[in-house]
Amino acid sequence: MLHHVELWVRDLERARERWGWLLGALGWEPYHEWGAGRSWRAGKTYLVIEESPALRPGTGHDRMRPGMNHLAFHAPDRGTVDALATGAAAHGWAVLFPERHPHAGGAEHYAVYLEDADGFEVEVVAT
Repeated sequence: MLHHVELWVRDLERARERWGWLLGALGWEPYHEWGAGRSWRAGKTYLVIEESPALRPGTGHDRMRPGMNHLAFHAPDRGTVDALATGAAAHGWAVLFPERHPHAGGAEHYAVYLEDADGFEVEVVAT
């Protein structure tokens, strides 16, 4: 069981809006809030976004470099995947592989792949 994931972001408020929308749509609940961060929880697992004062200057996250490529979440059903794809642009996310959506992962895989302007990618899979 995964305990938690912590993502460092350059703009906490922008990330809070984007991740809050996405995680809320997947049934995650707000968990903690402090000056430099926010977290959401699903069961015993939680996700943190933080604008850490220890963040090094640089170009930001690049999912195409060594390191984490994306996070994958369960969706309760295909309707949730479809709603996320439809609402993504209004909440700061772009649908990746739109020409192959919702089967970009294969014919038996029903999912939406999203990327935000900070380069974070998520995959949401209907279970």
